Formats: sequence, C-alpha cells, structure tokens
Amino acid sequence: MFSAVSLIVLAAGASFALHRRGPTPAFDGVSIKESPVYQDTGLLALAWELPAARAFGHRVDPQANPSSCGPSSLANVERSFGVPRSEDSILHGIGKCWLFGVCLGGLTLDEVAELARTSTHRQTTVLRDLSYQQFREHLSRSNDPTQRYVINFHRRPLFGEGHGHFSPIGGFIAERDLVFVLDVNAHYQPFLVDARRLFDAMNTTDTASGKKRGLLALR
Repeated sequence: MFSAVSLIVLAAGASFALHRRGPTPAFDGVSIKESPVYQDTGLLALAWELPAARAFGHRVDPQANPSSCGPSSLANVERSFGVPRSEDSILHGIGKCWLFGVCLGGLTLDEVAELARTSTHRQTTVLRDLSYQQFREHLSRSNDPTQRYVINFHRRPLFGEGHGHFSPIGGFIAERDLVFVLDVNAHYQPFLVDARRLFDAMNTTDTASGKKRGLLALR
C-alpha cells in the first residue's frame, strides 16, 4: 500500500507531466535571472512600497506543492485584502485538488477564476487575448490598492525552463517598465521583469484548455 507521501509525489508528477504537454513556448536564450534588475535589492525595496504590494506586508506564502500555484495565489491575494486565508481554505468544499491539495493536471485560467468567484466571492474578471498595449494598461491599474491581478504565464520564455504558473502581480514600476511578480514558488521568490518579456510569457497557449493564458482581475 502506498503511503500518503507516495501518493502526493505520484500525483504531483502526473500534474507536472500534464503541464508539459504540447509545444514549448519560445525562449530567446537569456534567462531573466541574468538581468541586473531581476532581484536587485534596491529595486525590490522600491517595488514593495508600491500601493498594492504594500498590502502584502513583504510576505508571500509559498505554494504547498508544484500544482497549487493558483490556489496559493488566491490565498495570498485574500491575505493582502486583510482576509486570512490558506490554500486549504481556498479549496475547502470545492471538489478540486482533492488529493492532499494536489491539483491533478494543474488548473487553467478559467478554473482558477471560478475558484476565486466561489471561494472568495470577489468580482473576478478573466483577461486574455490582450494586445501588448492593453496589457500595459492593466499593469498601470495593478498599482490600485482596491484591486489585485493574478497572472498566468509560462516560465520557459522567462527562464528557459519550467511550465505554466500562477502568481499575483505586486505592481508596476512604470518609469523602469518593470513588473513586480510575487512568485508563490519558494525557489524563485518575488522578482522584477521587463513588461514585454512578461507579456510574451503570458501570451502563450495552455494546452489543457486550448486557450491563451492571461490575467485575473479581482476586486
């Protein structure tokens, strides 16, 4: 009989495999980790002072397993609104990610949106098939402390590895054209990325849904 840990490992592996299906997005050969702004101490300090980022209190609770970035992002967003939530409480009674919190196959943008509506009762809007200019307009709005954005992107166009992922956006440093991504993966930590590069990572197709990735706007 498999132990609970063995089941979690197998389920997470299955989830990762499903994330890897289909063509891999393009990569220009230079990881954003090589950028001097990626996790620059001074710029990160500036980013944490952005109006919406400040509400997170210099804290991002990491995802519990490789497949739970969507629920983890929602839990962090709720906490930033002053509502203490965890991944488990976000998923409670929903019927998704039923195997020890592992979301078999991961979650699509639409599934995370429905999870947000059901579990947080917030007004949640799916934003996909955006032009770059529309994306930048939403980035400017990400500094509004009354709303939050969660982005669904593919890691490969940024890092040359990885798969589909969700994380909250902490805000936009417009004068430097930098987006503050509050990465819920503890291996990466919050980072700064050029807006165009992040758009290209978002503007990829999720093979599980056959639709483009995108943003969630929550109020």
